[in-house]
Amino acid sequence: MRAVWKGTIGFGTYAIPVKAYSATEEHSVPLHQVHEPDGGRIRVKWVCEVDGAEVPTTEIAKGHPAPNGDVVLLTGGDFASLLAPTTQSMDVVGFTPAEQVDSMYFSRSYYLEPEPSGTKPYVLLSEALQQSGRIAIVKVTLRQRETLGALRVRDQVILLETMLWPDEIRRPDFPFLHEDVDLRRGELRNAVSLIEDLTQDFDPARYTDRYREALEALIQAKLDGDDVLQPTAAEQAEGVTRLLAALQRSAVEADRAPVAKAKDAADKARQARTRAKKASSAKTRAETS
Repeated sequence: MRAVWKGTIGFGTYAIPVKAYSATEEHSVPLHQVHEPDGGRIRVKWVCEVDGAEVPTTEIAKGHPAPNGDVVLLTGGDFASLLAPTTQSMDVVGFTPAEQVDSMYFSRSYYLEPEPSGTKPYVLLSEALQQSGRIAIVKVTLRQRETLGALRVRDQVILLETMLWPDEIRRPDFPFLHEDVDLRRGELRNAVSLIEDLTQDFDPARYTDRYREALEALIQAKLDGDDVLQPTAAEQAEGVTRLLAALQRSAVEADRAPVAKAKDAADKARQARTRAKKASSAKTRAETS
């Protein structure tokens, strides 16, 4: 792994030198835009909309559109002047119980590796976080921008979770939130029972990216010159069908005794109606004869 940041964690009188590495990676299948007739790559040219000329990267800057239509030009030097004092330091600004921080605030994850000289204070901070059940709230500059972050421990490694600022979290305002929905006690009890029946330990290895697997198989089939089969409507609905079947089985198992009793009662009632009809028919025939 390649370090994306180097600096120190400021923790009390300690300055812990660390390196940050991206903790996640995407495994998407590479796809390019191409010209369908000959497969040639599609290339994008940067063109100025004023004079129509192609613009080299050395002449590309950033601009902020003003309300009157003007453009406020911002250069690399302008952005450099905005760099926060935490460029090479990760300052701990406080500690908070882990359960108080909604995971919605977390943006990206980074592993923090201590430099050899910082191993002992690093392990000290790690153990202290675990025993206290707290996470550290920090400020750090990544990619030329100061961001809020949280330090927590995973598998004995301190993890930096970059966080969104409060005004970046959108608040939902859906109509149903203002409605008084009447829930029956039995309905809620059955829903909770179903959840409990389907509860299991989380094992991420159980889940796979079926879309990526199908795309890779499709590409390989085309490379091999095989026919590409289009899935039938039934095959496309297979996943949904399996889920519905599992939910139905769970619901039946969770309430098997009442269902069995109800079914037995229904069968007996049906049999009684059948006997009554037969008796009525026999009586009618006897009277007419």
